[in-house]
Amino acid sequence: MTTITITKTSDDNYREIECNGHAGYAEYGEDIVCAAVSVLTINTVNSIEQLTKDKTNVFESENDGIIRLSFKDIPSKEADLLLRSFELGVKGISDQYGKKFLNIKFRRV
Repeated sequence: MTTITITKTSDDNYREIECNGHAGYAEYGEDIVCAAVSVLTINTVNSIEQLTKDKTNVFESENDGIIRLSFKDIPSKEADLLLRSFELGVKGISDQYGKKFLNIKFRRV
């Protein structure tokens, strides 16, 4: 199962997103849930890095299936929009394929 943890501050600003694990929907190389989540996550990270001036930290471990993006400051309006789009996308995948393969957690700090 893939777990996505979305961390926000008490005033609803994003602090971090983390995608952890492999969905297990199908065999490696054929897992459309894992592929969809990976594309959304990697595209969001790349878009924030290339299209905004936000300062971030990124941690990746392909073997463990971990991608983590954290913000050094409050995300810009552009980054916030990209993150809301990411959240919408992963919720759609979870709704379509079920929580057995994709679990989304929300955390407040």
